[in-house]
Order: sequence, then C-alpha cells, then structure tokens
Amino acid sequence: MSSAAGPDPSEAPEERRFLSTAEAAALERELLEDYRFGRQQLVELCGHASAVAVTKAFPLPALSRKQRTVLVVCGPEQNGAVGLVCARHLRVFEYEPTIFYPTRSLDLLHRDLTTQCEKMDIPFLSYLPTEVQLINEAYGLVVDAVMGPGVEPREVGGPCTRALATLKLLSIPLVSLDIPSGWDAETGSDSEDGLRPDVLVSLAAPKRCAGRFSGRHHFVAGRFVPDDVLRKFALRLPGYTGTDCVAAL
Repeated sequence: MSSAAGPDPSEAPEERRFLSTAEAAALERELLEDYRFGRQQLVELCGHASAVAVTKAFPLPALSRKQRTVLVVCGPEQNGAVGLVCARHLRVFEYEPTIFYPTRSLDLLHRDLTTQCEKMDIPFLSYLPTEVQLINEAYGLVVDAVMGPGVEPREVGGPCTRALATLKLLSIPLVSLDIPSGWDAETGSDSEDGLRPDVLVSLAAPKRCAGRFSGRHHFVAGRFVPDDVLRKFALRLPGYTGTDCVAAL
C-alpha cells in the first residue's frame, strides 16, 4: 500500500475521528494488500456489523410486528454488497427484510450474495412504489446501502437515483451505511437537500462527512481493523464493549 495518503497533519491526533476519501481507500488497501483480508471477508464483516447496529438502534423486543419489516435498498457498488449481507443477517436476527436492488452488478461477489439472500427466501422488490405512503405503511425502517464514498449518481444508474428521491420523502426511520447516499464524503455537501438518516453506521472508521451527521445514533463498525492500522492513521475512536462489533459515537 502506498503511504502517500497518510493522516492529515492539520488534524490533531487526539481529536482525529474522521477519514478523508483518500485515507479510507488507503486503509482498505492496507487491509487487502498488507493484512491479506479478502474483499468478500471485508464485505461480510461490514454487513454483519451493520445488521448488529440496526439491532442496537431498533431492538427486536421493543418493535411491533410491522416495525420488524426492513426495506434494504442496495446499489451496484461495494456498499450494495454490504447491504445484501446486512439483509441476510437481519433475517438471521429474526427481522423481516425485503431488498430493492434495481441496478444489479454482474460482479461475482454481488451475484453470490444475491443467491444467498434468495435461498433464504428474502423477497426482492421488482420496483419501488413512488407513493411514499405505501412504503411508510409497509415497512418499519429502511436501510440505505445505495452509494458509498466516491461513488457518483451516474455510476449507480437511474433506478437508484430515483429510489433516493423517494427515500428523501419517507417518514419512517432511515439507516445509512458508511455515508448517507448522495452526500459528498469529504464535505457532507447535499446534506441539507439529501437523505437525512436517523442512524449512520460508519464502516471501518467515520468519513469526514460524518461530522455533519445530526441523527439519533452514530455507530462505527470497525472492530476488525488492527490496532497498528488505527495508529498508522492516527484514529482515536471509542473502545468496543465486551464482544460487540460496533461502538456508539
């Protein structure tokens, strides 16, 4: 991994909690190339932790039957793969996920994860209703796994961008994975007109735009990141409790 995208010296180490887009990419390369994590392994770790974060924000015993229904909206990039894993684990945790995955990736990992969800009888929607009230009435919450850092709307396709326009209008809780889709990962621009999630699950470490997040719960899902890597990027994050794979920020 190149060390060109090391910690930003303008951020005091004791206050550093956020990664730039370049640093996030460098951290991932470190895990993939130096620590020999596999891409599927990282997606699985992040998706499982995202589902755990949902269970912490919306504990099953406190939910009505209708509130246990979760709509997971997935894009064709890596964030969408994390969403597919999240949906599978939510099913294992006895929630009732449904997936909307309008622009399907031909990538083998995406195809395998899709098969796993289908084999577990998780429904896939063929279209997303444009009538917002239908979604509000059918589901208890929505998981936004459409766009990750550095992904442009044109890369996820028209159906995904139309889905985001619908998600902006929902009144049920919204959980965004890594960054709220449509936000600039560096500046958080579009945070006023874009999605306004109730819960943000930062994957590995929070990105800079997370400083603009004002929802109810912010979790970091990065217990798998080795301590040496955290030190290299001068990250100072809350400790994880017991065997938890997510920590509240």
